[in-house]
Amino acid sequence: MSRIAFLFPGQGAQTVGMGKRLYESVPAARHLYERAEDVLGYDLAKLCFEGPAEELDSTVYSQPALFVTSLAALESLRAESPDVVLGCEAAAGLSLGEYTAMVFAGVFDFEAGLALVQRRGAAMQEAADATAGGMVSILGLERVEVESLCDKARGNDVLEIANLLCPGNIAISGSNAACLRAAEMAQGVGAMKAVPLAVAGAFHTQIMRPADERLAEALDGATLHKPNIPVISNVDAKPHDDPDEIRRLLIQQVLHPVLWEDSMRYLLEQGFDQFYEVGPGRVLRGLLRRIDRKITCQTTEA
Repeated sequence: MSRIAFLFPGQGAQTVGMGKRLYESVPAARHLYERAEDVLGYDLAKLCFEGPAEELDSTVYSQPALFVTSLAALESLRAESPDVVLGCEAAAGLSLGEYTAMVFAGVFDFEAGLALVQRRGAAMQEAADATAGGMVSILGLERVEVESLCDKARGNDVLEIANLLCPGNIAISGSNAACLRAAEMAQGVGAMKAVPLAVAGAFHTQIMRPADERLAEALDGATLHKPNIPVISNVDAKPHDDPDEIRRLLIQQVLHPVLWEDSMRYLLEQGFDQFYEVGPGRVLRGLLRRIDRKITCQTTEA
Protein backbone atom coordinates (compact mmCIF):
# COMPACT_ATOMS: atom_id res chain seq x y z
CA MET A 1 0.00 0.00 0.00
CA SER A 2 1.26 3.48 -0.91
CA ARG A 3 2.56 5.82 1.78
CA ILE A 4 1.99 9.54 1.22
CA ALA A 5 4.32 12.39 2.22
CA PHE A 6 3.90 16.14 1.64
CA LEU A 7 6.80 18.42 0.70
CA PHE A 8 6.62 22.19 1.26
CA PRO A 9 8.83 24.63 -0.70
CA GLY A 10 11.25 27.19 0.67
CA GLN A 11 12.37 30.68 -0.16
CA GLY A 12 13.15 31.21 -3.82
CA ALA A 13 9.91 29.57 -4.99
CA GLN A 14 7.99 32.86 -4.80
CA THR A 15 6.56 34.45 -7.96
CA VAL A 16 4.29 37.43 -8.47
CA GLY A 17 0.75 36.12 -9.01
CA MET A 18 1.10 33.08 -6.77
CA GLY A 19 -2.02 32.19 -4.84
CA LYS A 20 -4.39 34.36 -6.89
CA ARG A 21 -6.26 31.39 -8.39
CA LEU A 22 -6.55 29.81 -4.96
CA TYR A 23 -7.82 33.04 -3.42
CA GLU A 24 -10.50 33.34 -6.09
CA SER A 25 -11.63 29.70 -6.17
CA VAL A 26 -11.07 28.17 -2.70
CA PRO A 27 -12.90 29.86 0.22
CA ALA A 28 -10.60 28.31 2.84
CA ALA A 29 -7.55 29.65 0.98
CA ARG A 30 -9.06 33.13 0.79
CA HIS A 31 -9.68 32.98 4.54
CA LEU A 32 -5.99 32.27 5.18
CA TYR A 33 -4.95 35.43 3.36
CA GLU A 34 -7.54 37.42 5.33
CA ARG A 35 -6.28 35.97 8.63
CA ALA A 36 -2.69 36.67 7.53
CA GLU A 37 -3.43 40.38 7.11
CA ASP A 38 -4.59 40.50 10.74
CA VAL A 39 -1.34 38.90 11.93
CA LEU A 40 1.08 40.73 9.64
CA GLY A 41 -0.52 44.16 9.53
CA TYR A 42 -0.34 44.49 5.75
CA ASP A 43 -2.18 43.15 2.68
CA LEU A 44 -0.23 39.97 1.91
CA ALA A 45 -2.68 38.93 -0.81
CA LYS A 46 -2.04 42.13 -2.78
CA LEU A 47 1.72 41.66 -2.50
CA CYS A 48 1.52 38.03 -3.66
CA PHE A 49 -0.82 38.75 -6.55
CA GLU A 50 0.56 42.09 -7.77
CA GLY A 51 4.09 42.43 -6.45
CA PRO A 52 6.32 44.28 -7.08
CA ALA A 53 8.76 41.40 -7.45
CA GLU A 54 11.58 43.24 -5.66
CA GLU A 55 9.43 43.58 -2.57
CA LEU A 56 8.10 40.01 -2.74
CA ASP A 57 11.65 38.69 -3.08
CA SER A 58 12.85 40.42 0.09
CA THR A 59 13.20 37.96 2.95
CA VAL A 60 10.91 39.83 5.32
CA TYR A 61 8.01 39.45 2.84
CA SER A 62 8.84 36.30 0.86
CA GLN A 63 8.85 34.02 3.90
CA PRO A 64 5.32 34.90 5.12
CA ALA A 65 4.12 34.94 1.50
CA LEU A 66 5.36 31.41 0.78
CA PHE A 67 4.15 30.11 4.13
CA VAL A 68 0.59 31.35 3.55
CA THR A 69 0.48 30.45 -0.14
CA SER A 70 1.67 26.90 0.55
CA LEU A 71 -1.03 26.45 3.18
CA ALA A 72 -3.55 27.89 0.71
CA ALA A 73 -2.42 25.23 -1.78
CA LEU A 74 -2.93 22.66 0.97
CA GLU A 75 -6.54 23.87 1.37
CA SER A 76 -7.04 23.49 -2.38
CA LEU A 77 -5.73 19.93 -2.21
CA ARG A 78 -7.94 19.26 0.82
CA ALA A 79 -10.99 20.44 -1.14
CA GLU A 80 -10.15 18.44 -4.28
CA SER A 81 -8.65 15.29 -2.72
CA PRO A 82 -9.57 15.04 0.97
CA ASP A 83 -8.51 11.39 1.15
CA VAL A 84 -4.98 12.33 0.08
CA VAL A 85 -4.66 14.88 2.88
CA LEU A 86 -6.14 12.48 5.43
CA GLY A 87 -3.81 9.75 4.20
CA CYS A 88 -0.62 11.79 4.49
CA GLU A 89 1.72 10.14 7.00
CA ALA A 90 4.78 12.44 6.98
CA ALA A 91 5.93 15.87 5.88
CA ALA A 92 9.09 17.80 5.16
CA GLY A 93 9.78 21.38 4.16
CA LEU A 94 12.83 23.03 2.65
CA SER A 95 14.14 25.62 5.12
CA LEU A 96 11.16 28.00 5.52
CA GLY A 97 8.93 25.13 4.33
CA GLU A 98 9.67 23.27 7.55
CA TYR A 99 7.44 25.80 9.34
CA THR A 100 4.63 25.08 6.87
CA ALA A 101 5.07 21.37 7.54
CA MET A 102 4.91 22.04 11.29
CA VAL A 103 1.55 23.78 10.95
CA PHE A 104 0.21 20.91 8.86
CA ALA A 105 1.40 18.47 11.54
CA GLY A 106 -0.22 20.48 14.35
CA VAL A 107 2.99 21.62 16.09
CA PHE A 108 1.65 25.17 16.12
CA ASP A 109 -1.46 26.78 14.64
CA PHE A 110 -1.63 29.07 11.61
CA GLU A 111 -1.45 32.36 13.49
CA ALA A 112 1.38 31.24 15.77
CA GLY A 113 3.30 29.79 12.82
CA LEU A 114 2.87 32.94 10.76
CA ALA A 115 4.00 35.13 13.64
CA LEU A 116 7.15 32.97 13.98
CA VAL A 117 7.79 33.12 10.24
CA GLN A 118 7.40 36.91 10.29
CA ARG A 119 9.94 37.17 13.13
CA ARG A 120 12.26 34.73 11.35
CA GLY A 121 12.07 36.63 8.07
CA ALA A 122 12.67 39.98 9.76
CA ALA A 123 15.65 38.65 11.73
CA MET A 124 17.20 37.05 8.66
CA GLN A 125 16.60 40.23 6.64
CA GLU A 126 18.43 42.25 9.29
CA ALA A 127 21.37 39.85 9.18
CA ALA A 128 21.38 39.97 5.38
CA ASP A 129 21.32 43.78 5.40
CA ALA A 130 24.27 43.83 7.79
CA THR A 131 26.42 41.65 5.50
CA ALA A 132 25.60 41.48 1.80
CA GLY A 133 25.45 37.86 0.73
CA GLY A 134 23.74 35.33 -1.50
CA MET A 135 23.50 31.71 -2.57
CA VAL A 136 24.61 29.79 -5.66
CA SER A 137 23.57 26.32 -6.82
CA ILE A 138 26.58 24.29 -7.98
CA LEU A 139 25.51 21.64 -10.47
CA GLY A 140 27.48 18.52 -11.34
CA LEU A 141 29.85 18.21 -8.38
CA GLU A 142 29.88 15.93 -5.34
CA ARG A 143 30.00 17.27 -1.79
CA VAL A 144 33.76 16.86 -1.36
CA GLU A 145 34.33 18.72 -4.63
CA VAL A 146 32.02 21.56 -3.56
CA GLU A 147 33.81 21.78 -0.22
CA SER A 148 37.09 22.10 -2.13
CA LEU A 149 35.58 24.81 -4.35
CA CYS A 150 34.48 26.73 -1.24
CA ASP A 151 37.99 26.45 0.21
CA LYS A 152 39.49 27.87 -3.00
CA ALA A 153 36.95 30.68 -3.43
CA ARG A 154 36.43 31.70 0.20
CA GLY A 155 39.45 33.96 0.72
CA ASN A 156 38.83 36.05 3.83
CA ASP A 157 35.05 35.90 3.38
CA VAL A 158 32.34 33.46 4.48
CA LEU A 159 31.48 30.69 2.02
CA GLU A 160 29.84 27.45 3.15
CA ILE A 161 27.66 24.61 1.91
CA ALA A 162 24.08 25.61 2.70
CA ASN A 163 21.75 23.09 1.01
CA LEU A 164 22.53 19.48 0.11
CA LEU A 165 19.63 19.15 -2.31
CA CYS A 166 20.17 16.07 -4.49
CA PRO A 167 23.03 14.30 -6.29
CA GLY A 168 24.93 16.91 -8.27
CA ASN A 169 23.00 19.90 -6.87
CA ILE A 170 24.48 21.59 -3.83
CA ALA A 171 23.81 25.20 -2.86
CA ILE A 172 26.59 27.27 -1.35
CA SER A 173 26.08 30.44 0.63
CA GLY A 174 28.25 33.35 1.69
CA SER A 175 29.32 36.90 1.03
CA ASN A 176 28.58 38.28 -2.44
CA ALA A 177 32.27 38.48 -3.32
CA ALA A 178 32.90 34.85 -2.33
CA CYS A 179 29.80 33.64 -4.18
CA LEU A 180 30.94 35.48 -7.31
CA ARG A 181 34.41 33.94 -7.11
CA ALA A 182 32.92 30.47 -6.65
CA ALA A 183 30.56 30.91 -9.61
CA GLU A 184 33.46 32.03 -11.81
CA MET A 185 35.65 29.12 -10.69
CA ALA A 186 32.96 26.40 -10.77
CA GLN A 187 33.26 25.21 -14.36
CA GLY A 188 37.03 25.23 -14.12
CA VAL A 189 36.84 22.55 -11.39
CA GLY A 190 34.33 20.40 -13.29
CA ALA A 191 30.91 21.82 -12.46
CA MET A 192 28.30 21.83 -15.22
CA LYS A 193 26.89 25.15 -14.12
CA ALA A 194 26.68 27.68 -11.29
CA VAL A 195 23.23 29.27 -10.84
CA PRO A 196 22.66 32.26 -8.52
CA LEU A 197 19.50 31.78 -6.43
CA ALA A 198 16.66 34.29 -5.94
CA VAL A 199 17.31 34.86 -2.26
CA ALA A 200 18.30 38.00 -0.39
CA GLY A 201 21.07 36.73 1.89
CA ALA A 202 23.67 34.14 2.84
CA PHE A 203 21.21 31.75 4.46
CA HIS A 204 22.29 28.75 6.54
CA THR A 205 25.71 30.23 7.33
CA GLN A 206 27.29 32.11 10.23
CA ILE A 207 26.38 35.36 8.44
CA MET A 208 22.85 34.80 9.73
CA ARG A 209 23.92 35.51 13.32
CA PRO A 210 22.24 36.92 15.39
CA ALA A 211 19.03 35.89 13.57
CA ASP A 212 19.18 32.57 15.42
CA GLU A 213 19.10 34.41 18.76
CA ARG A 214 16.13 36.54 17.64
CA LEU A 215 14.30 33.42 16.52
CA ALA A 216 15.13 31.69 19.81
CA GLU A 217 13.42 34.54 21.67
CA ALA A 218 10.30 34.14 19.50
CA LEU A 219 10.24 30.35 19.86
CA ASP A 220 10.72 30.57 23.63
CA GLY A 221 7.42 32.46 23.80
CA ALA A 222 5.56 30.04 21.51
CA THR A 223 3.64 26.93 22.47
CA LEU A 224 4.70 23.87 20.49
CA HIS A 225 2.81 20.56 20.46
CA LYS A 226 3.85 17.03 19.64
CA PRO A 227 3.40 16.57 15.85
CA ASN A 228 0.47 14.50 14.61
CA ILE A 229 2.69 13.01 11.90
CA PRO A 230 6.50 12.88 11.55
CA VAL A 231 8.12 16.07 10.25
CA ILE A 232 11.65 15.53 8.98
CA SER A 233 14.13 18.04 10.38
CA ASN A 234 16.39 19.92 7.98
CA VAL A 235 19.19 19.75 10.53
CA ASP A 236 19.58 15.98 10.96
CA ALA A 237 17.14 14.46 8.43
CA LYS A 238 15.14 12.73 11.17
CA PRO A 239 11.69 13.17 12.75
CA HIS A 240 11.33 14.40 16.33
CA ASP A 241 8.42 14.15 18.78
CA ASP A 242 9.60 16.30 21.67
CA PRO A 243 8.49 19.95 21.33
CA ASP A 244 11.61 21.21 23.10
CA GLU A 245 13.81 19.27 20.69
CA ILE A 246 11.84 20.64 17.74
CA ARG A 247 12.30 24.18 19.11
CA ARG A 248 16.06 23.64 19.44
CA LEU A 249 16.39 22.28 15.89
CA LEU A 250 14.37 25.14 14.38
CA ILE A 251 16.83 27.57 15.96
CA GLN A 252 19.82 25.58 14.70
CA GLN A 253 18.31 25.45 11.21
CA VAL A 254 19.06 29.15 10.62
CA LEU A 255 22.83 28.50 10.63
CA HIS A 256 22.96 24.81 9.69
CA PRO A 257 23.08 23.28 6.19
CA VAL A 258 19.75 21.87 4.98
CA LEU A 259 20.07 18.09 4.58
CA TRP A 260 17.34 17.76 1.95
CA GLU A 261 18.72 14.77 0.05
CA ASP A 262 19.22 12.88 3.32
CA SER A 263 15.66 13.81 4.37
CA MET A 264 14.22 12.40 1.15
CA ARG A 265 16.29 9.23 1.44
CA TYR A 266 15.01 8.78 5.00
CA LEU A 267 11.40 8.96 3.75
CA LEU A 268 12.16 6.54 0.92
CA GLU A 269 13.75 4.10 3.37
CA GLN A 270 10.57 4.28 5.49
CA GLY A 271 8.53 3.13 2.49
CA PHE A 272 7.09 6.45 1.31
CA ASP A 273 6.39 6.22 -2.40
CA GLN A 274 3.77 8.89 -3.14
CA PHE A 275 4.79 12.53 -2.73
CA TYR A 276 3.01 15.85 -3.17
CA GLU A 277 4.77 19.18 -3.54
CA VAL A 278 2.34 21.52 -1.81
CA GLY A 279 2.95 25.16 -2.70
CA PRO A 280 4.45 27.32 -5.46
CA GLY A 281 6.82 25.84 -8.01
CA ARG A 282 8.09 22.41 -8.92
CA VAL A 283 11.61 22.53 -7.53
CA LEU A 284 11.11 19.80 -4.92
CA ARG A 285 9.61 17.41 -7.46
CA GLY A 286 12.67 17.90 -9.65
CA LEU A 287 15.03 17.26 -6.74
CA LEU A 288 13.17 14.08 -5.79
CA ARG A 289 13.40 12.77 -9.35
CA ARG A 290 17.17 13.24 -9.19
CA ILE A 291 17.24 11.17 -6.01
CA ASP A 292 14.93 8.37 -7.25
CA ARG A 293 13.46 8.54 -10.75
CA LYS A 294 10.91 5.80 -10.00
CA ILE A 295 9.09 7.86 -7.36
CA THR A 296 6.12 10.02 -8.36
CA CYS A 297 5.65 13.49 -6.97
CA GLN A 298 2.54 15.45 -7.84
CA THR A 299 2.38 19.22 -7.62
CA THR A 300 -0.37 21.53 -6.45
CA GLU A 301 -0.90 24.65 -8.53
CA ALA A 302 -0.46 27.81 -6.48
